[in-house]
Amino acid sequence: MKTIRMLASGIIMLLVLGLVNFYIGWHLWVLLRDWLPDISAAAYWAVFAVIAFAYVIGRIPLPKGLKPAGRLFKVIGSYYLACMEFAVIMLPLTDLLYGILVLTGTDHPAFVTEAGAALLALLAVFMLWGSRNAWSTVVRSHRLEVDKSIGTSVPLTVAVASDLHLGNIVGNRHLRRMVAEINAMNPDIVLLAGDVLDDSVEPFIRNRMDQQLKLLKARHGVYAVLGNHEYYGGSIQQYTKVMADVGIKVLQDEVADIAGLYVVGRKDKTAESMEAGGRLSVKALLDGLDRSRPIIMMDHQPTGFDLAAQAGVDVLLSGHTHRGQIAPNHWITRRLFELDWGYLLKEKLHVIVSSGYGTWGPPIRLASRSELIKLTVVLEGNISYGDESVTSAPQAVLA
Repeated sequence: MKTIRMLASGIIMLLVLGLVNFYIGWHLWVLLRDWLPDISAAAYWAVFAVIAFAYVIGRIPLPKGLKPAGRLFKVIGSYYLACMEFAVIMLPLTDLLYGILVLTGTDHPAFVTEAGAALLALLAVFMLWGSRNAWSTVVRSHRLEVDKSIGTSVPLTVAVASDLHLGNIVGNRHLRRMVAEINAMNPDIVLLAGDVLDDSVEPFIRNRMDQQLKLLKARHGVYAVLGNHEYYGGSIQQYTKVMADVGIKVLQDEVADIAGLYVVGRKDKTAESMEAGGRLSVKALLDGLDRSRPIIMMDHQPTGFDLAAQAGVDVLLSGHTHRGQIAPNHWITRRLFELDWGYLLKEKLHVIVSSGYGTWGPPIRLASRSELIKLTVVLEGNISYGDESVTSAPQAVLA
């Protein structure tokens, strides 16, 4: 029954995708036919269909010799996804304007050409600006006051990165920049809050990205949790072994006792539907811990803030949302989650949700930025730090 439902969902998704792309393709055909009167309809629609479904084609398992072609399709398809979102927003507005002009008798014969040129120019700006936001990283700093002690007068520096999505799009070049930025923070702990992989461990291993992560330096180690994309890849065991081999512990409903504080790593929420045993509740995971010690928890998807606060968690770190990645998707994520990005103080719980370092699909961001998080955790006994005052709110200007 489950297989039938999945098959039906897949067919419906492909049907909707087909209709949307026919709408986009028809507009582009009208424009190109105006510019290139001799263009072949059959050739145009064949090429357009391949591009429109390139991401789907790139996800099909291929023989070893054809895998490079599959990767190329996925890259092309990723960029097309951004173009598709732009078209879905802009084309109905253009059609509405054209309809008004026709009804009022003020339409102009050159409208199609002029509107098409304007939309292509806007698309170019959209892609260039979005690419800049995706590859140019912001470090956001938060100073958090926690009323607990670990017996030292020095605040803790915690570097956080989520949603790297390492794979065929986000690769070693972007990863090297992340490692350099994090090491420059001189952190006590590095935390990777899920979706380190995009959807497969294969490019991660093939491009030896683990060797870049191995260069992360922290006094008390590097820890990670699983995101939904590690589950989609279906290679969690292989991934966690590769990470362990380079000294990174992937916490799966586990607690690490580090320098007087606890770092808690939950399995991703996806485990509830994809693993027989699901995942532990926050209460069960924290059972037996000394609540007088600071507790930092990673949970990839930003849910269950109330339960974390009640259980005694001091800092909760999440990602997953990408802040919608491409506007106006952030309007949707803002309504789906209590906090889809930024900082929230809930009772005594500090919640931080990152927009992520990498991207899913197109390496394009609008109304969001590639970001890393630098936490200065100020504990009881070190209420001052240099000459600066301490607050519970983040100090970064959110752009």
